[in-house]
Amino acid sequence: MLRQASRARLFKEYKEVQREKSADPDIQLVCDDSNIFKWTALIKGPSETPYDGGVFQLAFSVPEQYPLQPPQVRFLTKIFHPNVHFKTGEICLDILKNAWSPAWTLQSVCRAIIALMAHPEADSPLNCDSGNLLRSGDIRGYQSMARMYTRLAAMPKKG
Repeated sequence: MLRQASRARLFKEYKEVQREKSADPDIQLVCDDSNIFKWTALIKGPSETPYDGGVFQLAFSVPEQYPLQPPQVRFLTKIFHPNVHFKTGEICLDILKNAWSPAWTLQSVCRAIIALMAHPEADSPLNCDSGNLLRSGDIRGYQSMARMYTRLAAMPKKG
């Protein structure tokens, strides 16, 4: 029964995503053709951040208890950010853990991740190198590392 409810909710979100495509050019959400519980998103790095110009891929794994439980989301694109685990792409974001509410959608989760990219929380780092740079006040060091990885991993190669 739960699975049906969650499938219906995801289908509704899918239709909204199709409708809103032009409304939010920074987010491109795509549902797996064969599994509505698997999604990927392409998000644009926010402007005036070291991620500007980058396109980052996220993988969503949606539980059958959705929207009562949050989706699991991780970065597939390497990113140097204090709240993202460098190897696994795991994201430390309260709404994906204890602050989740069924009012959130996959689209709004993407927006929250973009906001996190612009405003890193150095106090709960999953990437200690990145967190330590920010905590010690080395903003330039953090930004140049983040920019370097954005160029390496998130920018389309010029042919």
